[in-house]
Parts: sequence; structure tokens; C-alpha cells
Amino acid sequence: MLDGTEDEEKFLASGIAGLQQNSFYMHRALDSNNLKDALKYSAQMLSELRTSKLSPHKYYELYMRAFDQLRKLEMFFEEETRRGCSIIDLYELVQHAGNTLPRFFGRLAVLKLSLISDEEDLKYSRYLLCTIGSVYIKSKEAPAKDVLKDLVEMCRGIQNPVRGLFLRSYLSQVSRDKLPDIGSEYEGDADTVVDAVEFVLQNFTEMNKLWVRMQHQGPARGMEKREKERNELRDLVGKNLHVLSQIEGVDLDMYKDVVLPRVLEQVVNCKDMLAQFYLMDCIIQVFPDEYHLQTLDVLLGAYPQLQPSVDIKTVLSQLMDRLSNYAASSAEVLPEFLQVEAFSKLSNAIGKVIEAQPDMPTFGVVTLYSSLLKFTLHVHPDRLDYADQVLGACVEKLSGKGKIADNKATKQIVALLSAPLEKYNDVMTALKLSNYPRVLEYLDVPTNKVMATVIIQSIMKNGTQISTSDEVEALFELVKGLIKDSDGILNDEADEDDFKEEQNSVARLIQMLYNDDPEEFLKIIDTVRKHILTGGPKRLPFTVPPLVFSSLKLVRQLQGGQNENPFGDDVLITPKKIFQLLNQTIETLAGVQAPELALQLYLQCAEAANDSDLEPVAYEFFTQAYILYEEEISDSRAQITALHLIIGTLQRMHIFSVENRDTLTHKATGYSAKLLKKPDQCRAVYACSHLFWIDDRDNMKNGERFNGKVILVKLNYLILHLPTIQHQKEFKFCSLCLNTLPPAPMTAVCVCAHRPQFLLATVHSPPLLLAVQSCQLCSSKCPLLCGGHATTMVTSPPESMDEIERALRIANAAQQMSNAARGSTGSVVLFIEILNKYLYFFEKGTPEVTVASIQSLIELIMNEMQSECATADPAADAFLASTMRYIHFQKQKGGTVGEKYESIKV
Repeated sequence: MLDGTEDEEKFLASGIAGLQQNSFYMHRALDSNNLKDALKYSAQMLSELRTSKLSPHKYYELYMRAFDQLRKLEMFFEEETRRGCSIIDLYELVQHAGNTLPRFFGRLAVLKLSLISDEEDLKYSRYLLCTIGSVYIKSKEAPAKDVLKDLVEMCRGIQNPVRGLFLRSYLSQVSRDKLPDIGSEYEGDADTVVDAVEFVLQNFTEMNKLWVRMQHQGPARGMEKREKERNELRDLVGKNLHVLSQIEGVDLDMYKDVVLPRVLEQVVNCKDMLAQFYLMDCIIQVFPDEYHLQTLDVLLGAYPQLQPSVDIKTVLSQLMDRLSNYAASSAEVLPEFLQVEAFSKLSNAIGKVIEAQPDMPTFGVVTLYSSLLKFTLHVHPDRLDYADQVLGACVEKLSGKGKIADNKATKQIVALLSAPLEKYNDVMTALKLSNYPRVLEYLDVPTNKVMATVIIQSIMKNGTQISTSDEVEALFELVKGLIKDSDGILNDEADEDDFKEEQNSVARLIQMLYNDDPEEFLKIIDTVRKHILTGGPKRLPFTVPPLVFSSLKLVRQLQGGQNENPFGDDVLITPKKIFQLLNQTIETLAGVQAPELALQLYLQCAEAANDSDLEPVAYEFFTQAYILYEEEISDSRAQITALHLIIGTLQRMHIFSVENRDTLTHKATGYSAKLLKKPDQCRAVYACSHLFWIDDRDNMKNGERFNGKVILVKLNYLILHLPTIQHQKEFKFCSLCLNTLPPAPMTAVCVCAHRPQFLLATVHSPPLLLAVQSCQLCSSKCPLLCGGHATTMVTSPPESMDEIERALRIANAAQQMSNAARGSTGSVVLFIEILNKYLYFFEKGTPEVTVASIQSLIELIMNEMQSECATADPAADAFLASTMRYIHFQKQKGGTVGEKYESIKV
């Protein structure tokens, strides 16, 4: 046995087959000019539409096939009338076509509608009557209004609602361009527009009744299916309202007095939820906006009369959205809104609708007020009190509901709160709305974060200037969902990427806060600090850095006015006190497992203190950075990064005394020697060489002993740091010029700032040692260089080693381990890097860096790369080639630079 779907397909196929067969014979008869047979077969073709076994969807498919054939038949009739055939003769012929077609039209239309005994024949023959009636109107042999009146009356009496709907839809379709409208070729007397409107309204009323009646055609268990079928047929009814809106003669007065009251009467009286919702939506969509504005009382008065189950929020929101767009289209229409008091009427209507539907969900309530606020912002952009009134009314309706968890409702609240931001492009305007934060309180934690992000994005997009502490306080109350966790509970379930993006947006917001007045700027910083320090350990690494840099911005602002106190004589706010506040702020990062970040910020503050000539403050920041390095940073990669930051920052400092600088420099050099990997040690040590060089000689402090000899000693010891295979036997060479020394003890010269003292140095390997001895004049430990003219020998071995000696021992041990583990000396990249340092100080004019020392190092590198035990390294080859190209380039420059490089052979 076939199920319902298969049965329906079977009936549809049978109907299509019958329709196609009869349409074939109809066309053959038309080609033969046999009108009698053509009408007979057309009537038989239309009889296929009598079926009640098809769903509306399937019936529509069959109907459209019949409609196409009727259009061809209508075209044939029109062609016959153009050839001179009288339409009355056609009706006479139709009248005798198998006794199938009845007479129709009143006396004024020449033909009468006769009664026939077969009601079923009358049903399907009405399609032909509508077709011939359309041709009859076009012939203008009778007034259009009379023909239309008879046609609409002729369609009465069909009991099956589906067939009745499609028949009246066909009538509306064939007559829509033949209405007696103003300016139409079928226009009649002065009341002709009334006749056209009456025809459409009557057809609309009957179709709506048939549509509503569909829900009662069958058992209760099939109600859901029938409602779905009804929904599929709704456009058949709505087309009548569209036709009404296209009638030129329907002006505002006629719409207000006739059309709208009649349509609303039918909508309210049908008491059907589906029909009321759809038809109210149609009214809003098809008629002009100015008509809605001028009939707002009538239209809004119908909403409380609708069924409680009707989704009023949607249609009312659509009305307000259309009016909002109408107001935004031109400033010239705004006086009309003021004249009819649209805001007051809409606000009252929303209140009445909510009262009439006490079970309206929160989503519906917020949707209504969101649309009303959008309308208010478009129509009354200068009336912030109206916008605040809408928000207050929304808060009143939401009172007692607590945090809203419904996803749809929270989205609407976000839309409600976003409307002022989008309209004014200024968060400060939203801050003036007293009820704005009250609405925000009803959002749950995730949605509160979304709204806070929207607010921050609006500020950044529009470049909003927030320049007072009070404004910052109000703003941070709005975005507190991103600044701290609700009730102090951290949401661990938050997506890590989303969390980082949220906190980055907060950081960008902090950077935008500024005021030219230092006193107000300090208040802003204090306000921000108060809020972000409550953010918890996960947020502080994102929010503390922008606060620190904003504070440093204030410090530099104060530096520009050092000669006068910008805060007046009564208040003494200095950079020193700001640095004290910064020290306390950065300390919070050390407690949240962010020592690397804290170290960077300490160094930034130290550099700012250097620019402010605050040596004790700068030294304290360096001390804190060193403490973090020693106690908190244990990862080797983090140590390397931190150490290079320390060295780079220290190199730029000019405020330190000789003693303080020596202390910090020796500490940094000591850290370099303690790095885990030997290449990292080497790079850190030669980076420290910059700490012994000052470009700005004019600002060199008295007693500073930074000179080229010390730098060269460090670089040469780095070369000792990297002995090759052929160096494993005992060797001796000068650490200054790299010249090989004889096996006998060599004479070395103290490189301290005083006159040379003749000392003895003997280099042995392994281990490589360099003798040092206290200077007789300054008691400093001085590394030894070769001295060809020494006259005094000292044979005592060294008792202690300075930091360079430690680097030498570590590097030598590393090279030996590399040779033992890999059987090769490894890459010469570090040698090439040291060569580049030589070239740097050579260009800076360091007299102790000579062409001979550079040439010796180049030869050492070449020998090492050509050694049998050398490891192939394309990167090292490319690095060396680039260095050699640089030397050639400098030679080709000519002038002083070219002369300096000319003696270097490559």
C-alpha cells in the first residue's frame, strides 16, 4: 500500500498527464482556428484542478502549468479581437462550448451569468471566465469596474479553500493591470478609483477567509501539517495588499479613511495567529512610510487587539525600523515626526503591548526597546533624555529578572547598548546616559565581556579622547568585565586566544588615555592603576605595561617643564615620586610569575630615570632587574634575552658614577660568563665590550677608564675562548696583535690608566691562563699585553682571575668538549662575529685596534676553515663572504675610510 507522499506524487503525475494531453489538443484546435474544440479542451484541461488530493505545494505546481496554458489562450483571444473578431461573438461561442461555459456578466456587460446545474463544471470553468473577462476589459467594450464586479462575484461559492484561493489568486493576477486607476487606460468616472479599491478589498477579504478556514479542514492531529501548508500559501493573500499599494489613486486620505480601516478590520476579526502576524507585516512592508507615520494612531491601536500568541514584537519592531530608516533618509521629514509625536505614541504602544502580553519573553521586551531606541536616535538625535528614557523603561521591565541567561535576549541587549555608540561615534555621549550602566548590569559575564569589547572598539575606531579621571572612572565601570573577574572568580574556561585579545584591547585603551595637564594626567593614571591591580594574576602582564608606559609619558612630559612645577607651589609631584609609584606597580608582576616582563619594565624605567638625571633611582631599577635575573629567571633562553637587554640598556646610561657603573658592568660581565651554553657566553661577553666604549667623549666622567685597550683585551680573550685543533699543543701569542710569541716567557705591559708596569705573562694550554698582577699605582687587576721593551721581569704566577679570565677558561673548556664529543672544532661563526666587532671598533677610531690585529684574525679564520678537522657550515661561509664584501665596499669608498681599510688584505 502506498504512503501519503507516494499517493500524492501519483495524483500529481496523473493530473499533469491529463493537463498536458488536453493542452495538446487545445493547441492543435487553436492552430486549426477551431475555437469550439479549443474551448472544450481547455475546459477539460482545467478540470484537472478539481482535485482535492494534493497538498498546496503540489497543487501550486499543477496550477502553474495550467496558468501557462491559460496565458497562451488569452493571447490567442487578444489576437482574434485585433483581427476584428467581436468579443461578444467570442462569448456567444463560449456559451455553446459543450454547455460547459455559462453566460456571465450583467446587462451592462452585455452577457449574463446563467445558472448551471453542474456545480463542479462551474468551479473549473471560472478560470476560463476570468481569462475571457480579462480580454473583455482590454477590449473596452464595457466599463472595467462592471466586469471586475461580476468576476469577483462569480468566484463566490467555492467550498474547497485551496481551490478557492488559487482561483481568486488567478483573478487578481489577470486583473492587476486592468484596474480602473487614475491615469490608467481603463479609468472611468470620478469614483472609478473607489471601484478599483473595492474590487481588491473584496477579493482580499474572501481570500483571507478561505485561508483562515484551511485550519479547520481536517482532524485535529493534522493541525501542524495544515499550518505548514497555510504558511506556504500566505503570499497568495498578501499579493492583494501589494496590488492595493500600487494603485495610484490611493492617496493618504483614502488610505486613512478606507483602505487601512478595512484591512485592519479583517486582520483583527479573523482571530488567527498566523494570518494576523503575516498581514500586519504585509501592511508595514507594502505601504509607504509616510502613510504609516500619518496613521500611526490607527495602526498602533490594532496591536493590543491581536491574539496573545502573535509575535507582536517582530512586527512592531519592523514598523519602528522602517520609520527609523525613513527619518534617516532625509532631514526634511523630521518635522513630520515631531508633528505627530511619534516617539510618545510608540513608547505608549510598547507599554500597552507588554501589559497585554504579560508572558512576553525577555527577548521580546528587549527587542521592542532596542527598536524604539534606534528610532529615537534617528528622529531625535539631540534628545539624550529620550534615549535615557527608553533605557530606563527597559530597566523597569527587566527589574527582578536578575542576570539574563537567554542568548537571544543578551544579544538584543548588546544591540540596545550598541545603538548610541553607532549613532554618536562617541563613548562619552553614552556615558551621559544615566541608565546605560543599569542595563549593562543585566548581562551575564560572557556577554558583559562582549559589550565591553564593543565599547573599546568604538573608542579605538573613532579615536575618542578620554581626558579626565571622572570619565575614566565611568568608562572602567562599563568595561570592568574585561578588567577583573566577576565576584573575584577567574573564568578558567575562557578561550586563551580570546582572553589575550580581550586584554590586548584593554592595553590599547590604556594607551589612549591622555591629558595635556600633568596634574589631570596623574589622576588618570591613579584611576587606571586602582582598577587594573584588581585584575588578577592572568591580567596583570597585559595591563601593567601600558600603565607603566603611560606613567613614563608623564615623566617625559614633566621633563619638558623642569624649570617650573606644573602642579603649582602647594603640590610637589616630581618624576622621582612617579618612579616610586612605578616601582611598586612593577613589583606586582614579580608575584604573578612574569619576571621577564618585570625586568624589561625595570630597565625601561631605569632609562627614563637616566634621562631625568636621577642616578639613585636608575641604580635602584637596575638593582631590581639584577635581583629578578638572579632569583626568578632560570630558563636559559630567557636568561640570554634578559642579559642582552641589560647590556643594551646599561650601554645607553650616562648618569652613573664611575663606581656604580663599574659595579653594574662587572655584574653583567659575570652573568655573561655563567650562561649555560658556551656560544651564548661568548656572545654575551663580546656584547659587554660595548660597556667599555663611550662615543660621547665630552660627557665622559672623571676617573672613567673606558678605552680601546680594555675593549681589545676582551675581544682577544674571546679569540682565546675558541682555540682550534692546532692550538692544542703549547702555544703563545699576544692577546693584542695576535702575533705568535716565542716559547720563552714574554714581557707584557699593564694596560691600566697609569704608566706601563713591566710584568711577566706566560700563556700555557691547556689550560689557557693569562697572568695578572696588581698595578703598582692603582692596585687594579690589569690584563697583560706583550711588551717588546720591558726591562723588569716578574715571575710570580697570578693569584686571582678577573671576569675575562673566567670567560677564557669556560670557552677553552667548551672547545675541548666539542672536540672530544664531535671530533671536530665546530663552526667558526663566533670568530667571524668577533671579527665584525673588530671592524666596528676599528671604524670608531679605537687606536688599539690595528690593521695587523684584524689581519691576524682573518688569517686565523681562514686557517681554521681550511683545516682538515673543520666542520662544513654554509651559514658561516655566507657570513664570512658578507664580511669580506663589506671590507671591499669600505675600501672602494675612498677618502679617510678607504685609507683605513686599504691595508687590510682579504
